[in-house]
Amino acid sequence: MQVQSVPLGSVTIGPQSWHNQTVRSIRRAERLVRQTQAGCSGTCSRPRSCTTAVRVSPKRTEDKIEDRTTEEEGYGENGDSTCRDKMSRPQTTGTMFPNSTQRTPMVPFPPSSWREQCAGASIAVASEYMRRVREVEGQLRRQAGRVTQEGVKLEREWGHLEKMLCSLRADLKVNRRSSEGRNKRPSTAETVRDGADYLLACERRELAELKQDLEGVLSNTLSHLQALGQCSRQLLDCAAERARVLDLLPHSGSAGTQGLSAQTFTRTDPISPFTPECKQVLESSTLTVSQSQQLRGNIRRMLTSAIARQKAAHRSVNDGLVKKIAETVSLQQNLTLMSAATRQAMFRKQRQINCIRHSHDRAQGPEYSGDVLSREKLNRPLVEVYHRHPGTQLPEAAHLIQGCAVLRRCLTSSEDELSRLQRSCLHLLGNLQGKNAASQVDSAVLRMRRQQVDKRAMPAFIQQAACKNQLALSCVQ
Repeated sequence: MQVQSVPLGSVTIGPQSWHNQTVRSIRRAERLVRQTQAGCSGTCSRPRSCTTAVRVSPKRTEDKIEDRTTEEEGYGENGDSTCRDKMSRPQTTGTMFPNSTQRTPMVPFPPSSWREQCAGASIAVASEYMRRVREVEGQLRRQAGRVTQEGVKLEREWGHLEKMLCSLRADLKVNRRSSEGRNKRPSTAETVRDGADYLLACERRELAELKQDLEGVLSNTLSHLQALGQCSRQLLDCAAERARVLDLLPHSGSAGTQGLSAQTFTRTDPISPFTPECKQVLESSTLTVSQSQQLRGNIRRMLTSAIARQKAAHRSVNDGLVKKIAETVSLQQNLTLMSAATRQAMFRKQRQINCIRHSHDRAQGPEYSGDVLSREKLNRPLVEVYHRHPGTQLPEAAHLIQGCAVLRRCLTSSEDELSRLQRSCLHLLGNLQGKNAASQVDSAVLRMRRQQVDKRAMPAFIQQAACKNQLALSCVQ
């Protein structure tokens, strides 16, 4: 509707100043009406949705309001008519959507749905922020779950280390008891250090070295378990801190955001959903998990190697004891045979001595001269008659003297030989008794070692891996 001025009458009766003042007021009002209609004629229809995100520049709105106020103050005399025209409700409302596809005319006042638009914009911003925070919170909790699982696996390996250390301590105790048991061998000759003692010393050094290495790994494992626990607590604390703004969101809101987390959270900001603290905690936990995985691999390899070395040392000592027992039994058999032969020779020599003593006694004759027979006397008639001629000396007396001397010498040497045979037999019997006691001691030590070793100390799969490695090593050798 276009406003046209009404022609005034040509005849004036009133004063000219009064007439001119009225005309100026009318023309001023007419110009103001035209300006108002020009501003309202370009307005568009209502916006499609009141919940569309709105970004309003408060400075621009305030400048327009100040301009409108200045114009109103300029019309001092006709303020009532101007206020009535401006207070009339427009037929259409404008919108202020800088990023929308529809036209955005410049209006001097906010639309009637301004409150709803501000509320919708706030809801959109808060919802987007909460969704991003939910993604961060989900990533933190998933990482905490991975850290917890890694802690459980590392704690299982820690338990295997404890069992292995208990097995090593038991083997060290068995080794000490074996050494103490072998020191109980009776004679001094049997307590001389031999190959079995050397193998026991080697086993003791091997077990002590394994025990020291595993104790170092155990302390490292405990420190890693503490680090994993601290990382888990930090992750849960960060997740709880992020979840402070998620009370109004459903718990399943971030179910499908697992694949977007790696691409979404690349930049950090102290006031963004992904804060530097969250990034630091995630990176430190990832590094700790990778270190824990490497530590678990090292522990598994060390356990496999320790089991193989432990079994090899134990088997070498047992084989050495078996060989020592076999040698002792073989020596016992030889000693038994030789002691029997010595005893037989001793009895034979005793019979020989008895014969020599009997011959010597017969050659000496009876002790009482009255018991000498007449045919044995040197002054018998036949001998006296034979001695009447010179140069007729019988050698009977000289032969008797020489025979007695030879018999005495033979008797003395035979008695010496008999005494030596007796001493040798006694030595063989004592040696045989010592060998028997030593074999019994070694057999008891071997039985004790086989009974005290707990084959179920470690899990079966670790023992199987150790056996495979040892078999491969033996095949290579």
